[in-house]
Amino acid sequence: MELPRERWRWTLLAVVPAVVLLAVQASAVWPFFSDDAFISLRYSERLLAGEGLSWTAGERVEGYSNLLWVLLCAGLGGLGMDLVDAARLLGGVDPARVALPAGATLAVNMAIHGLVRPGDHVIATAADHNATLRPLHALAARRVIDLAIVPCDAAGRVDPDAVRAAWRPATRAVVLAHASNVTGAVQDAATIAALAHDRGGLLLLDAAQSLGAVPWPAADGPAGPCLGADVVAGAGHKWLLGPAGTGLVWMRAGLEPEPLLLGGTGTQSDSLAMPEAFAERMEAGTPDLPALAGLLAALEWRAAGDPAGTARRCGDLAASAAERLAGVPGVRVVAAAGPAVPIVGFTVAGYDPADVAAVLETAAGVQVRAGFHCAACIHEHLGTRSGGTVRASFGPFNTADDVEALVTTVAALVR
Repeated sequence: MELPRERWRWTLLAVVPAVVLLAVQASAVWPFFSDDAFISLRYSERLLAGEGLSWTAGERVEGYSNLLWVLLCAGLGGLGMDLVDAARLLGGVDPARVALPAGATLAVNMAIHGLVRPGDHVIATAADHNATLRPLHALAARRVIDLAIVPCDAAGRVDPDAVRAAWRPATRAVVLAHASNVTGAVQDAATIAALAHDRGGLLLLDAAQSLGAVPWPAADGPAGPCLGADVVAGAGHKWLLGPAGTGLVWMRAGLEPEPLLLGGTGTQSDSLAMPEAFAERMEAGTPDLPALAGLLAALEWRAAGDPAGTARRCGDLAASAAERLAGVPGVRVVAAAGPAVPIVGFTVAGYDPADVAAVLETAAGVQVRAGFHCAACIHEHLGTRSGGTVRASFGPFNTADDVEALVTTVAALVR
């Protein structure tokens, strides 16, 4: 007996999600299914029974939308696995405390606006990125908070004693870039976290420039999860090699920020209140699934290789470039010794950094960044306020030939 054409259509719409469900049920993403996903499955069962034939137009639209939600949750499965991989990247933290906002800038804004309260005093540093300095400056300009920006040295390093000296009774948090995107200096986050905790404060760690470039300690290490930080924000498109517009934020258990964005989450949709679960509470709106799939692929590619060995090799390339550039007359290297991410900043006497960058690209095919690098305060301490620096970054696909091309082209420029 043949089913009517419309019955076939409804049956197929029910069978496809059911098949996907069977695949997901055996996978690691099952724990990340939401209550609404199970509501969607109940729609599938009703469709399979042929009830869709008698539904109103509104019920059919709801049925379609719920079936699509099943496919979204199960088909890419990447939302759950991205959280697991991101948690592993942070040393094995609880995946339930990780959210995946659209970039590190959104992540740090979510943390700042969600945790800082009117009347709080916040400490930032001159080595920080504008992603944190600008929202803090805006809050201070509106007299919502008091802001202190502590200095760094000529290598971009922050002395924990400077943070200690800036502390006040009203200090709520320290906001710190884990690594400078101008000099590469990696800050002593664990010491600053301990300092903040001893005084009842928080550490918000901007790891956009360090995550994936430097070893990350295990969550059960001496400093605790994430070097003792209370919040960690990271970017997917930098050292993790994911697409632009991807990022992550982790917050320790017990911190429940006010969400920056409110709206649909696909869960608990019968309530006007935002969900209580951390990731759902922090991820209002439609996720960029292609970007998250790209981030997942990047994390899996990285995990399948030798991340520690790659980091050492990139560091060796940066050290070689810095040493050789320092030997070129007229070149001043602006890079940190000691713990650092693999970047090298430099200036060339008599040349604007933007002109140096243009010559490197056109003459040698070497792409670098030039200018102030979205870091408004650090250049006062580096002596580069007039035009910024040229910045070369070394990743897993760079070789010694790239160092040679960089150095020889700069040397020819000043000859």
